[in-house]
Amino acid sequence: MTSQPESDDRPAYKPLPEDWRKAVAIVAHPDDMEFGAAAAVARWTRQGKEVVYVMVTSGEAGIDGIEPEECRTLREREQVESARIVGVDTVEFLGFPDGVVEYGIPLRKAISEVVRRHQPEIVITGNFRDTFGPGALNQADHIAVGRAVIDGVRDAANRWIHTDQLSQGLEKWGGVSAVWAAGSPGARHAVDTTDTFQLGVLSLQAHRAYIDGLGWDDFDEEEMLEGFCRPIGSAIGTTYGTSFEVYSLTWGGDEDA
Repeated sequence: MTSQPESDDRPAYKPLPEDWRKAVAIVAHPDDMEFGAAAAVARWTRQGKEVVYVMVTSGEAGIDGIEPEECRTLREREQVESARIVGVDTVEFLGFPDGVVEYGIPLRKAISEVVRRHQPEIVITGNFRDTFGPGALNQADHIAVGRAVIDGVRDAANRWIHTDQLSQGLEKWGGVSAVWAAGSPGARHAVDTTDTFQLGVLSLQAHRAYIDGLGWDDFDEEEMLEGFCRPIGSAIGTTYGTSFEVYSLTWGGDEDA
């Protein structure tokens, strides 16, 4: 995979490093990974990498016609199956309330605990900028979670923050080199997902109850993901691709550190 020259009118993406062994994906809701990033996860699990999924909520407020407690069970089950399709065996739910997630110390602390316990090298989250692009506003939970991921990862590296976790047998963990935000309009890195694109489609289709509950007429999962992934693939010289904004956590480093 190569970046396109700057003279090309398509975005120029740099390749993501793949010299890591373990990542944790921390996102707001079941289905957040499946709207574009799951095919990249399938690529990495095929390489023998370990990826863990952590959902801050269980998406229990996501289907208008189903009461939250019933919806919670349904959406957790769909997420576990969706993760299995792309090679993810561990899925955790933190239990924060869907739709009203607040950035703050409780969320940062929960994320710090996840990072200290799993000790990843890369942390993946979703776009937490205000929009997905012109006129496409982001959702409040996504923004709160993404901001808390950045700070919770940094908290995990400081032994004097959330010290009760250390007294419970966890150690500080400063081994995360970067946070990668999938689907960000500020993305300048991408990965080839041509070989695993169909797995990404299947993983989204596993959220059947949620998708049906949205009431989108004639919704086609493959067509939608093609719309996301084909332009990125074209920019990097492949059929499909997934883009990420890279936030380096290496002291003195830049986004390529």
